[in-house]
Amino acid sequence: MKIIVLAPCLLSPFYVYRGPKDKEYKTSNELLNLLAKHAEEITVLTYPCPEYKLIGWPRPPMSKEVFEKLGMSETAKTIVDFIERVLTEEKPEKVIFVGVKGSPTCGVFYTTSSDPEKFPYKIIEEFPYLNEKERIKLSKELMEEQNFKVIPGKGVLFQILKKRFPEAIYLEFDKDNIEESLKQLDKHFKH
Repeated sequence: MKIIVLAPCLLSPFYVYRGPKDKEYKTSNELLNLLAKHAEEITVLTYPCPEYKLIGWPRPPMSKEVFEKLGMSETAKTIVDFIERVLTEEKPEKVIFVGVKGSPTCGVFYTTSSDPEKFPYKIIEEFPYLNEKERIKLSKELMEEQNFKVIPGKGVLFQILKKRFPEAIYLEFDKDNIEESLKQLDKHFKH
């Protein structure tokens, strides 16, 4: 048995911090089609969204450092414990973790960075009361103001996963390059 451990926002675009946009819907649809094609060969495990578990939804865009300051490491550890329990009980012959490029929690090779001392934390309480249009507008503004950068590195959850499961395969889904991401997954699902 192969277990594919997927970041939940790849299948359900509604977990994305500000709500889904076209690329999230397309990612979900295309990935569901690929998973269906390999249904006989793989089992899918999605874990609770760490960002949703810690902050809720919707939430403003926040960097890895901001999430760490808010206590994401503890939340991520409970999720990794869940994943470990499933893998221990199921004993798969192959485990593939699939994260999200640029995610502060689920980035595998790239995460998001900013100065946590400059983040307007009060906005976390206000953000859920904004409508979709206001959230998307404010998200763009915050990303610019906070000078968010996508940098090489692991998100909070994947830092822990890579230490606990060094023998697993790690892939990163790029929602801005869906076709290439699907090709990589397809290749690993077959072998």
